[in-house]
Amino acid sequence: MPINIRDLVKDAVIEASTTFREDQIQAYQRAIQREENDNARWVLDLLLENARIARSNKVPLCDDTGIPHVLVELGSETPFKPDLFHQIEEGVVDGLRKLPGRPMAVCGDDIERIEQSRGLASDPGKVIPPSILVDKMDDKGLKIHVLMLGGGPEIRSHTYRVFHQRDHGNLFKEALTWMRSEIPKLGCTPCIPALGIGRTHFEASSLMLKAMAYSNLHHQSSIEKKITDSLNSTNVGALGLGGSVTALGSMVKIGPQRASGVRIVCMRPCCCVEPRKSSIYISQDVLE
Repeated sequence: MPINIRDLVKDAVIEASTTFREDQIQAYQRAIQREENDNARWVLDLLLENARIARSNKVPLCDDTGIPHVLVELGSETPFKPDLFHQIEEGVVDGLRKLPGRPMAVCGDDIERIEQSRGLASDPGKVIPPSILVDKMDDKGLKIHVLMLGGGPEIRSHTYRVFHQRDHGNLFKEALTWMRSEIPKLGCTPCIPALGIGRTHFEASSLMLKAMAYSNLHHQSSIEKKITDSLNSTNVGALGLGGSVTALGSMVKIGPQRASGVRIVCMRPCCCVEPRKSSIYISQDVLE
């Protein structure tokens, strides 16, 4: 029986939108144990209960159901049908309709969409993803990562050039300055900041998305731990109520660099229900 990519992507949209991953759940459980602020600990408990209900009832983790982003990885010899990307796009539409996603697609021409003067489409399936990001992978087969990105973290994100002065500490110091300024305004903490560091703004943004797709809070690098510790020292706490847990962890992806005194950094402070993601892996023998 041929594999149905459309249905797999539909299910991935729903899973990403309704389900905490195991590493996320355990990060919350650790945070509850270490949090000394009673109000903040109560919020952390509620967020875990919210996740339990969302998964049980297959309802969104947040009323801002997010903009779907898709990352596709292909092995060098992976066969795929010409309609692969059409199937992915249709699967996203099906998932948003079944979820249902929040109907927030803006109607009209270019100017009308910017000004939001023609209102919103009632169909949640009209919330189309950006262009699909495609990359190679060493394994044979096909991977499809679905990420649901909410508006709050986007408002508090930055993509900017940093003069590193041949010291990575200078780069992360400036990135932390941004985060320590923006995360108290995020509102929906605890957060998990995602950083991509590359040669161009496009590359840095792509690496930031990959950091979200590949991250696992069970495995944190020394840089990721340093970022998390620095943010937790701010005592912003859950929902800004104060406390010792402002960040559950961090996600960093560093790409190739050019001979230059400048690095481009994309920083996104994922909110308390993010990263909302689901990944599909299809082996090559199934695709053939």
